[in-house]
Amino acid sequence: LAADATQPDAVAKIFAAKGRPTSHPLIVHLAAIDDVDAWAIHLSDVARKFMRAFWPGPLTLIAKRHPHTLAAVTGGLETVALRVPKHPVALELIAALGRGVAAPSANRFGSVSPTTAAHVAQSLGDAVDLILDGGACEVGVESTIVDVSQVDPLSGPAAVLRPGGVSLQELSRVAGHAVCERQSEAVRAPGQLESHYAPQAPVRLVPKRELLSEAATLSAHGLRVAVLTDDTSLDWPPGVVAISLPADPGQAAQRLYAALREVDQQGCQVALTSLPLPEGMGLAVADRLRKAAGPRS
Repeated sequence: LAADATQPDAVAKIFAAKGRPTSHPLIVHLAAIDDVDAWAIHLSDVARKFMRAFWPGPLTLIAKRHPHTLAAVTGGLETVALRVPKHPVALELIAALGRGVAAPSANRFGSVSPTTAAHVAQSLGDAVDLILDGGACEVGVESTIVDVSQVDPLSGPAAVLRPGGVSLQELSRVAGHAVCERQSEAVRAPGQLESHYAPQAPVRLVPKRELLSEAATLSAHGLRVAVLTDDTSLDWPPGVVAISLPADPGQAAQRLYAALREVDQQGCQVALTSLPLPEGMGLAVADRLRKAAGPRS
């Protein structure tokens, strides 16, 4: 959901369309690495290594913001989130504008992210003026967010605030040291709420070996149950809808949000699934599932 990142009125429309609190920072998307210095200052050597290795691509860097960067974009923080996307349509749009584009996911705040233009139309409808259809998302989940704003001998190394399309292993290889996840005390980046990426139906996480028995128990109590599973051929009880979620982490990431949307489309009252191993893209999938199952206000 995009707006000119230099125009306060345009940025305000993002928050209105999403129903998003204005204290939550947005990611500014740029056309090229050379544009970064107009938005951020004091960039470390590690930050520039990440840019060269992963941009354009699914990596967002949080850095000290340039004084000219709008506070409306940063959520009032002294940092800014920056990314150069890989999609050719997105890059052409940003280059044609000639400025940074503030762009969170095109959905209502806290709900399941879209991965197709049809999902955007379902989520936002008349709240947007135009939908630019570049095809289905290639990765499926949001970008990895890495905080490089405190990279110095006193503050410590870069840290991942949200896992995504670039793995910890890939980041560590480029950085030359271990890059780990860090839970931020403040909301410094998108997707850090306890409940996020969630369908209307509550989501429960159970061990894979217990999916069938848990589904049977809930179904026996009269609930219509969705099970996100890599084995849809099992003899699931009546009232249980098996929704495909591949075992391969990369394929699961591509399919995840469509599967979560299907939970509501099938009229299910509760969804069950199990977490993948937290390795590679499996870490990102597990993160999104935990947030989908998080406590709701």
